Amino acid sequence: MFVDEVQIRVTAGKGGDGSASFRREKHVPRGGPDGGDGGKGGDVVLVADEGMNTLLDFRFKSEYRAEDGAQGGSAKRHGRGGADVEIRVPLGTLARDADTGELLADLAEPGARAVVAHGGKGGRGNLHFTTSVRQAPTFAENGEPGERRALHLELRLLADVGLVGLPNAGKSTLLSTVSAAKPEIGEYPFTTLVPHLGLVRVGDRSFVMADLPGLIEGAAEGKGLGHRFLRHAGRTRLVVHVVECKPLDGSEPLDNFRTVLKELEAYSEDLAQRPAVIALSKCDLVSTEEASGICEVLRSATSLDCFPLSAATGAGVQEFLFALDKRLQELPKPRPEVAPAPSSAEAAVEERGGFVIEREEDGFVVRSERLERLIQRVDLDNDEAVGLLQERLGRSGLFEALREHGASEGDTVTIGRFEFEYLEDD
Repeated sequence: MFVDEVQIRVTAGKGGDGSASFRREKHVPRGGPDGGDGGKGGDVVLVADEGMNTLLDFRFKSEYRAEDGAQGGSAKRHGRGGADVEIRVPLGTLARDADTGELLADLAEPGARAVVAHGGKGGRGNLHFTTSVRQAPTFAENGEPGERRALHLELRLLADVGLVGLPNAGKSTLLSTVSAAKPEIGEYPFTTLVPHLGLVRVGDRSFVMADLPGLIEGAAEGKGLGHRFLRHAGRTRLVVHVVECKPLDGSEPLDNFRTVLKELEAYSEDLAQRPAVIALSKCDLVSTEEASGICEVLRSATSLDCFPLSAATGAGVQEFLFALDKRLQELPKPRPEVAPAPSSAEAAVEERGGFVIEREEDGFVVRSERLERLIQRVDLDNDEAVGLLQERLGRSGLFEALREHGASEGDTVTIGRFEFEYLEDD
């Protein structure tokens, strides 16, 4: 079964908590703090696998979680880092954040890897919090939570050449003739229900050809099957319009070509403008002169090269393949899509100290990933740790910014899932 879109949930590992321990050895007075750091949480990593060609497996398993980091120990022992979880996906998979639509990765190269959820940092042990006035800290940091997100995975097959055309135009027969691919072939429309790939060898070179389900008029609006799979033509470097030379319904080859081109334009102007050629199929059903005449009509009307051929007899096929190979050598390789850089608004937030304050009816909401992470790592049951947190929040400029926004004694301040009561300095 061919599946080219799925949604999964991934959770990276939590960082291990730091240790609040003290050195206790005979004859070593005032041994001091010796708590080790927690280990980093494992990442969730997507890996492009050439041996996969569908996202079907994710229909049966859609939750993935990396291992948590281990807690730090006494005697400055650091916790072990959590193991990453690797998720193998087909070559050509796009990964997006399902909630925002942000592109996270385009796995278009064999073995390509992309971290889609980062493990949390390990918490620091109490050894890190000694100062001249705090010589025996009784607290350590908690480990950061790992990232969690829903992912939308979309497979776009990687093919150098894409075959497009009306149903029953001869695309599948052509692919099965020039490669080892074995798509279903029949004398009825929509025999091909899913895309098929085949490796075509020309001399000492090769290229990948994709047979896409047939298009009909209105495909871009959802009619037929082809519109579901047009995304797979998006990565092809060369489009081959397979046009039947003598349709059984009496239609004209040029009209059929224009029908398919119209659907490509409706789906994507870029796809419609992609380098293209015409393969005039089933030419064994007409005379050589008639096939040449039809090709000439198509060339004149479209300015595209036209190749009369017969997959059934092999006539014209080798010349066609050599022409495709030559054309492909002239065309650049497609580049993977690139994840967008942070927006100017996000950059501005960082410049202002990494937080945004919003006034609401019941208080103030502070939006800041950095401050959320800071609070998550604090043991809020330890007064000493809370005191250090207040110092850090003050140094971040948060309290001054709250005063500028009109905060007064007793107002509720929310940062992520944490709520605090705002108190004026004494």
